[in-house]
Amino acid sequence: MNKRRVVITGLGCVSPLGLTVESNWSNILAGRSGISCVSSFPVADISCKISGAVKGFDPSLFIPKKDIKKVDPFIHYAVAASQEAIENSGIDLAAIDPYRLGVAIGSGIGGLSTIQNNAEVLFSKGPQRLSPFFIPGSIINMASGYVSIQYNAKGPNFAVVTACTSAAHSIGFAGRSIVHGDADIMIAGGAEMAGCEMGLGGFAALRALSTRNDSPETASRPWDKDRDGFVLGEGAGILILEEFEHAKARGANILAELTGFGLTGDATHMTMNDQTGEAPSVCMNNALKSAELNPDDIDYINAHATSTPVGDPAEVKAIKLSFADHAYTLAVSSTKSMTGHLLGAAGAIEAVYSILALRDQVAPPTINLHTPDEGCDLDFVPNTAREMTLRHVLSNSFGFGGANGSLIFSQLR
Repeated sequence: MNKRRVVITGLGCVSPLGLTVESNWSNILAGRSGISCVSSFPVADISCKISGAVKGFDPSLFIPKKDIKKVDPFIHYAVAASQEAIENSGIDLAAIDPYRLGVAIGSGIGGLSTIQNNAEVLFSKGPQRLSPFFIPGSIINMASGYVSIQYNAKGPNFAVVTACTSAAHSIGFAGRSIVHGDADIMIAGGAEMAGCEMGLGGFAALRALSTRNDSPETASRPWDKDRDGFVLGEGAGILILEEFEHAKARGANILAELTGFGLTGDATHMTMNDQTGEAPSVCMNNALKSAELNPDDIDYINAHATSTPVGDPAEVKAIKLSFADHAYTLAVSSTKSMTGHLLGAAGAIEAVYSILALRDQVAPPTINLHTPDEGCDLDFVPNTAREMTLRHVLSNSFGFGGANGSLIFSQLR
């Protein structure tokens, strides 16, 4: 029996850089930052006063007005990105067996702003004034649940929750759902909206965030010696994964193939990743093995690199362990330098960017990289996008709790 292949036939994206895939991509290639000063809530008592907020988003374009306040904004983003991805794929949903169509949309935190708002109601007005939609409107799997309801998707319906690796794991396991025959099409990715007082304040308390408040556009600076933490971002990324023969039969425009998926756990620390690079390296090796590729087949890595002092060099160590001398000849960049860190949605929007890199044969830049830190000596595509031949690209995601995930996307073979 031949292995079922998984291809990508649609993309959707909402991020600090735009509300569509192409607006995101044009800003990525231009090296524009989506980071700005926080204006939607008070930040006087929070050390970090900047974020990668989504701008100009109107949920009424995607969700019935009666439902907007019932579900958290992270679900709004998931629905919007899913709609774009489905439209982009050209799928005629009326012709699809609903039990062969599934949804897998992860999130690291879920409905944090809804939790914050209801906590305020609880302590000021009492439990009887809590919204009846508080729980169902904030739980993480409701992004998948709401999208499945919108599109009558009765196949696999799940959400992986592994902190900042949630989206990558959701995409990887959605692909396996197709390989194992549980579905023919999966709407897969991640969504996040932690940009509220509780979210920004919580990460600031960890001392994880940049405090370059006077220069938001330059605050996210992976691998640069002057980096001082990550910038919180928000949004959603969605991929339409489809079984190859199914996609071919309907004449779909195939953007890339999902060829590899690897995962490991650091088993080291609650928040600090493996400083030896060993566990992330094994994760990448596992992805290479599942893709049946050699290390030197990879042309570009969209790195997890969040702009933290300890995380960035640890990933460099891992890349060197996995790719040896080839680590110095492949391109490695961090699009988080432009979007900030979208937490549980990061792996999805970075998968979108990786697939677009394959499509257009161009490596996205790492902006704000002027003086690489000690040991950060790979080709980070500094400040300017680069046209180059790309056959296989790898996207890394690493999360709190030691969750590692690597995805490999390839040109259709």
